[in-house]
Amino acid sequence: MRMRILTGVAVLAVAGAIAGSALAYRVGDTVKVATAADDFRLVDHTGLAQSLRRLNDVDAVVVVSQVNGDAGSRKAGKALEALQAAHPKTKFMMLNSTLGVTRAQIAAEANSQGYSFPVLHDDLQLAGEQLGITTAGEAFVLQPKTLKVLYHGAADGVGAALANLKAGKPIAMTDVKFTGTPIAFPERQRTAEHAKISYESDVAPILQAKCVACHQEGGIGPFAMKDYATVKGWAPMIREAIRTDTMPPWHADPTVGKFKHDASLSNNQIKTIVHWIEAGAPRSGGADPLAVAATTAPEWPKGQPDLVVDIPGYTIPASGVVEYQYPTTVNPTTESRWVRSTSFIPGDRRGVHHILMGNIAEKPLEGPASASQWINSYGEFAVGGGDWNVPEGWGVELPAGGNLGFQMHYTPYGKESLDVSKVGLYFYPKDKAPTKIMRHAVVTDNFIELPANTDFHKEIAYLQFPKNATLFSMMMHAHVRGQAARVDLVEPNGKTTTILNVPRYDFNWQRYYDFAEPIKVAAGSKIVATWWYDNSTRNGANPNPKEKVIWGDQSWEEMHYSSMFYQWDDEKVGAEADATDALKASGAIGALDDNLDGKVQLTELRGRVYDAMQPKFAEFDADKDGALDATEIKAAKPVFAELRKYAPNRAPTAGQ
Repeated sequence: MRMRILTGVAVLAVAGAIAGSALAYRVGDTVKVATAADDFRLVDHTGLAQSLRRLNDVDAVVVVSQVNGDAGSRKAGKALEALQAAHPKTKFMMLNSTLGVTRAQIAAEANSQGYSFPVLHDDLQLAGEQLGITTAGEAFVLQPKTLKVLYHGAADGVGAALANLKAGKPIAMTDVKFTGTPIAFPERQRTAEHAKISYESDVAPILQAKCVACHQEGGIGPFAMKDYATVKGWAPMIREAIRTDTMPPWHADPTVGKFKHDASLSNNQIKTIVHWIEAGAPRSGGADPLAVAATTAPEWPKGQPDLVVDIPGYTIPASGVVEYQYPTTVNPTTESRWVRSTSFIPGDRRGVHHILMGNIAEKPLEGPASASQWINSYGEFAVGGGDWNVPEGWGVELPAGGNLGFQMHYTPYGKESLDVSKVGLYFYPKDKAPTKIMRHAVVTDNFIELPANTDFHKEIAYLQFPKNATLFSMMMHAHVRGQAARVDLVEPNGKTTTILNVPRYDFNWQRYYDFAEPIKVAAGSKIVATWWYDNSTRNGANPNPKEKVIWGDQSWEEMHYSSMFYQWDDEKVGAEADATDALKASGAIGALDDNLDGKVQLTELRGRVYDAMQPKFAEFDADKDGALDATEIKAAKPVFAELRKYAPNRAPTAGQ
């Protein structure tokens, strides 16, 4: 074994063997440095998620421990910046595991130093703890596929290590005395305590509160957490799912805003479960809380709905393209009711991509029952979703009679199946009708264009509120290349507040984010939705990273769609004052105005949009100010209408 002195701490380069991982931990005064990194998913200083396993197209991954203000960290950062130019096929990143540091502080340091690589916020210290980091300035060179540690040493030795790797030569690892700022990892001192974490008192209650609702018999989870034996058998996967932020399926950034129905684990809950598993998932005896409380998932978790609507069935073919279906059914209500909640139950969860539902007045249908004919919207289901709720006192009216219309998006997955989905509606009691009206709109951009072989590609769109409103919830929707999303409130004076950040978007879990405290939106304010997309080989769900991708209905195409529910502050039941049409009209500018100045410059247009508009831009610019305002954009509507008429020229991949 090779032993090195790190500021008085002996470090042994050996692997841990807990749950098959190369775990690093402290025994007495000895820190064992991992021989391989366990995958993680951490948010960087820009608010985007980074992970190791997805980096499948690079020759090496370099991770350097970092501490704000540390001279060695800053020196290492400058070295990494220089190395990036010489090693474009290497991914560089820094890892800040300092206790108590905030992401804002990390961002301030990174920006002051001009770092172009991500600085990751290891706020729970699980990544640094596993690697065996003890000081700032420690460098790890990792093999991408296996995450094997090829080099561990001083940052100034990374260049030589990468040169040897490129030349196919052995990478020398010499004894190094690290002099950087020490980083305290208190959990390393508590391994004896970790072995005493109680499954019965500490772990099982967390699983019951956060996991069992899905992981029970009849639930949507892949296995039921019905007893200790099952949990222990799945323990390695549970540890990995937590470390990579795959489970629980809640993707809102905990540093941005507060939300109802927050399904995430707290920091203490995460560390409790991870350290319990790393200690061997011990059981002290006594009654098994999971076995005692084991249940079968009810069909309707919120109780029996007031009205259950069966959506007309549809046979999903094994392959091919299924255009949107617009089935209708008669609305059986004989008097107007106010809807407070809906629950969607897809008949075939693998094949149902989304369900939208609306009311159509009692009149002859004009072609497909598309959303353009709907009077009101009653929530949306997308992959991984299920429920929609409004706060007490607000509601959406369901007039008596007429029809209920649905937009059904089906995706073939290699096997023919019959889908019979249904929706449950929950009404306010007749004598307790709401006094306020919930409205719905979508921030969207039909002109997105994702370059081939590119990740973290950014697209922006907004809606501008014509009068004061209150925002209650957001639902973020993209397809399989969706990577991350953010929603900002931009006030008329330019003040910008991020109200929702999704560092990692997961196509399989598309949920409503209901604000714990509704957001006040002043007249003239913009709700800006920014999306990032991964159209590269790093995205395992990407049907074809070699092609440019534009807006399209199918899952192998892409969308920029951010749904919101809100209320006009001057509107009440019986005193309607809806301005949704004016709000939606602002989207014509909002889809193209990336600098948010209320106009569209030619330089803001890209790709096919630029090609179509460039020859006629001066013609549409009636006031010759070099930009198109709302009136001038309206005159250009025929050009944009033509851009929306395209035929997908790509064959779908089964399951996409």
